[in-house]
Amino acid sequence: MPLLDRTDLRLLLALAREPGRTVVALAAHLGISRNTVQARMGQLERRRVFLPFERRIDTGALGYPLLAFVHVHVRQQQLEAIVAAIEDIPEVVEAHGLTGDADLLLRVVAADAEELFAVNRKLLAVSGVERCDTNLAMGELIPFRVRPLIERGLADGQVPAPK
Repeated sequence: MPLLDRTDLRLLLALAREPGRTVVALAAHLGISRNTVQARMGQLERRRVFLPFERRIDTGALGYPLLAFVHVHVRQQQLEAIVAAIEDIPEVVEAHGLTGDADLLLRVVAADAEELFAVNRKLLAVSGVERCDTNLAMGELIPFRVRPLIERGLADGQVPAPK
């Protein structure tokens, strides 16, 4: 059974195009009842299809215009403690475990280059962190997007089922 059906995809596409639409406006746009829209929205929330609102807040507006990606090389045996320590650094807004040369990929924000340097020092001070390679983002060329995936799912008639 697919994770999302055609009605879910149409609803998500309408929200992607105009996130501020009310339930009534979505129902009118999609040609379905308000109750159906409300029920589907509830199901999508329970299934964690929607990301937290916090992901929509621009860190530049908070005074952190610099964005960097930091590849962190760690002692694998200490990974859990390392991640817990890194989580205490507010400028680290996202972290992913990786395969390949580096062990972690961090999305780090900073007010300026001096603060980014200080964040790097904090990272290197974490027990078990061996090395950091920092890349400053020069500009966002393709913003985060899922609309093309939704559109493909509607064109194909389905979304791949979860494994």
